Amino acid sequence: MLALCDADGYVLVTAGHPRVLEAADERNLRIGASWNERAAGNNGIGTALAEGRTVQLIGAEHYVKGWHGWVCAGAPIRHPVTGETLAVIDVTGYKEHAQPHTFLAVRATAALIEQRLVLELTLDEKLLCDRLFARANRMPADAMLAIDHSGRVVHFNTAAERLLTVRRASGGQTLRDELRPVVEAALERGGGHPEGYEQTIGSRALGGNVRIVTLPVLRDRRPIGAIVVLPLGEPGRLADRSRRMRGENLAASTFEGIVGMSAPLRATLTRVSQVAPTDSTVLLTGETGTGKELVARAIHKGSARSSHPFVSVNCAAIPPALIWSELFGHEKGAFTGALQRRLGRFELADRGTIFLDEVGDLPSDTQLALLRVLQEREFERVGGTRSIRVDVRVVAATNRDLHAAMAAGTFRSDLFYRLNVFPIDVPPLRERKEDIPLLVAYFLDRCARKAGKTIRELDGRTLEILQAYSWPGNVRELQNVIERSVIVCETDTLAIDDSWLRRDSREPKRPGQSLAEDLAAREREMIERVLATSRGRVAGPSGAARKLGIPGSTLESKIKALGIRKERFKGS
Repeated sequence: MLALCDADGYVLVTAGHPRVLEAADERNLRIGASWNERAAGNNGIGTALAEGRTVQLIGAEHYVKGWHGWVCAGAPIRHPVTGETLAVIDVTGYKEHAQPHTFLAVRATAALIEQRLVLELTLDEKLLCDRLFARANRMPADAMLAIDHSGRVVHFNTAAERLLTVRRASGGQTLRDELRPVVEAALERGGGHPEGYEQTIGSRALGGNVRIVTLPVLRDRRPIGAIVVLPLGEPGRLADRSRRMRGENLAASTFEGIVGMSAPLRATLTRVSQVAPTDSTVLLTGETGTGKELVARAIHKGSARSSHPFVSVNCAAIPPALIWSELFGHEKGAFTGALQRRLGRFELADRGTIFLDEVGDLPSDTQLALLRVLQEREFERVGGTRSIRVDVRVVAATNRDLHAAMAAGTFRSDLFYRLNVFPIDVPPLRERKEDIPLLVAYFLDRCARKAGKTIRELDGRTLEILQAYSWPGNVRELQNVIERSVIVCETDTLAIDDSWLRRDSREPKRPGQSLAEDLAAREREMIERVLATSRGRVAGPSGAARKLGIPGSTLESKIKALGIRKERFKGS
């Protein structure tokens, strides 16, 4: 029989052979009974709790004589973050049926449950952070904390960080200490009031009253924590702002689909938060598959244009002969097959945002037309004579080296400087490997739901395999691998076929690869030459990044990718 007990040794659930369950019930191994060592002596449940490890007791090893004809094995189940014991799983049977593998089976079962808890906590934390980022982006001056259902602070914004450690000169509690009972009380009320709670407390740490809004966060209708907001605006507007916040729809997240908490990703999202409320043109750079369109959508959602269209154009996917018509539209009869007037993407994006993906692939004549739109905010349709004015924000993206393209004469320098108003470099996955567990949990949950499958845990080696791989296709490649694994998975344990990854890394060179290697060598030579003149300094007015006209983060990424040791230039 199987028994699941709480951290105090009380039996919660039992299951197994009816004859064994009946005999165990006669010996008080039943739901609600206490089996800690104080109540029942040494046994599989109580001893596993007392010693904090998997144990197995056979026959006379039990304290109670009535259990000398039995064998039991118990293993503690621990919280993946705090390490505290949450429960014990126990397998009990007749001594003559004892099996040598039972001990290992019980321990492995407890480990699988803990692994599932890790997955669930990861998804909970991801949702809590999404909610925090969305709200903090709209109201950056307010102090905000994301807190899980156990009261642990998962994340907080800069305004909250400044407040949490405030303590009166005379000593006493910090604001964090004062908030704890307030948050605990709100979490105890669960999801019964999804609109949230508002109250005012007297804070000795701050020397006055503090208004607190606690907004429960639910996942699958289950309360998983809360966003705690301390509105720090004008005192007379606090109540209005609090009511407005409680009425907002938390489901819409500015950073929806962008998963991770690594330092490179946080730096990117910080720049997104800075530029989103403005109307400035943004140039996103980064390798293919890093999620540049998600970043572009986040910029749009965080802007005053968010209620207007977001129009995405993949410039590399449109034939050169059609790109002009696609972007700017055409009049009826402008060319063979133009049977009616057609609005271009710029007109469709009026008052909103247009995302020009792979802008480095635009033909030279289209580059000139785009330059005019950026300068004058007007254009003509193909076959038209009337200038059309549009109010549109441009976010462009490329995985190409535009500096090399300008040097080769394939990309206009005047267009580059028009686009490069606010550059943002999106980091590759190999530079944010600590985000891989979060991404795996996110894609696994989404793909399993889509496939109608229940996948409870990952195979033991899966994360090791995924974190050891270099991911040349970045997040998109990881998503494809997880989706493929879910499709072929026939159990509740997901395993990755590492041959999928090894085959990608061993594939033969393509015909164009020698050119890529030559460009990389020339790029390395140029960077090393500039590093020598800047004495190894990357950032600052006299740094190599300024001289090359690229962001410091982009240059650091290139230095790392090319294996350049910048330290050797510091003494030159």
